[in-house]
Amino acid sequence: MKNKSERYLPLVVTVGQVAIFPYYIVWLKEVSLTFTLFAWLFAAFSFAAAWGYRIFQSKKNKNNSYISFIYTGMGVVYILVGCIKNSLEFLPYAALLLQIILGFLQGYFRAWHIEQKTYRLHTVHHYLIVGVTMIGFSFVRIISPVVFITVFGSLLCVCGFWSFIRKKKAEVL
Repeated sequence: MKNKSERYLPLVVTVGQVAIFPYYIVWLKEVSLTFTLFAWLFAAFSFAAAWGYRIFQSKKNKNNSYISFIYTGMGVVYILVGCIKNSLEFLPYAALLLQIILGFLQGYFRAWHIEQKTYRLHTVHHYLIVGVTMIGFSFVRIISPVVFITVFGSLLCVCGFWSFIRKKKAEVL
């Protein structure tokens, strides 16, 4: 690992995804109106995640992973979720599109992440940090789930920008 951001950004992303996903599920249940639609939306997410995973695995040059764009893309999806109002009639269609995009990006990220040298260490730290984070979230009662989703989306965009800057700086050296 050449720099600390390569070591810690994937851990921030995985912990954030697990900690924020319950809030995202609450939003998705409100959007879907029925359990059947909710199940179909998650099926779309799963199929898209498998597609993203497969796309990364089929790459010949896995060092050129575009991971900064993956971080930013996930961030934009979470920010959009935080900004969308539930009163729109086309909301289930928007949710389907967001599910497909988010699933693809998370599948791609997961495939990239398991190839990293620090993956085993991240796994242990991931479970510990998620446990502490979820206990911390259990004490928060005032903040809306949309705020958590939007803040995490912004954090992912910052991670993507930081990763892009670090990669460009490494290419110059």
